[in-house]
Amino acid sequence: MANKALTLSNIDAFYGDSHVLQRVSFELGEGRLLGLLGRNGAGKSTCMNVSVGLLPPRAGSVEVFGTSVTRRGPEDIAAQGVALVPQGRRIFKSLTVRENLMVAAQKGYAAQHAPWTTDTVFAMFPRLADRRSQLAGYLSGGEQQMLAIGRALMANPRVLLMDEPSEGLAPQIVAEVMATIRKLKASGLSIVLVEQSPKLVFDIADDIVILNSGRVAVASTAAKLKADNVDLHQHLGIF
Repeated sequence: MANKALTLSNIDAFYGDSHVLQRVSFELGEGRLLGLLGRNGAGKSTCMNVSVGLLPPRAGSVEVFGTSVTRRGPEDIAAQGVALVPQGRRIFKSLTVRENLMVAAQKGYAAQHAPWTTDTVFAMFPRLADRRSQLAGYLSGGEQQMLAIGRALMANPRVLLMDEPSEGLAPQIVAEVMATIRKLKASGLSIVLVEQSPKLVFDIADDIVILNSGRVAVASTAAKLKADNVDLHQHLGIF
């Protein structure tokens, strides 16, 4: 049986008095890609924030490869091999491309795949290599997204969480980003991909979890959902 790279069990999470996640549970298998879907406000980004320690859960537990990281800080969870590509990219615009990468550099967990360095990131993203000395604030939206992914890889994670990586990008750039995600999956990384577009997710995911109003509404493999022709309109709107 495959190892569980990331496990959320019966998570309750709040923003102030707002009960955002209600007993949410799902598992990311080692070397698999889990697509996390749902309407706006369903709780997808909150799951990411709980997973990396930015929002402590009120109840429930989080494990990374069997080690509890529940209510531990972001640095401790990062040290267990978890990295986040955040929604909105959040790069350091006043630093150069190379400086953005070096800020995130650490040894991390590189046992299964070659360590990520500035050289290997630049090899994956040649456009960033050409702009290594340029201030990140002057990059295009697609280049900033590539930099956000590269920065997360510099931590040499075992688990990569990606929150809306296609947001605001032109279709051609979205295709490039999705091709990159396929390569990362093939390298052995365990990935959670949060996306608004069901088509993007179903084309690449092994497993699917759909949130609706802070609860898990659907949890299955992508292949089974396709084979069963499950109607997901009520959870996702137009599909």
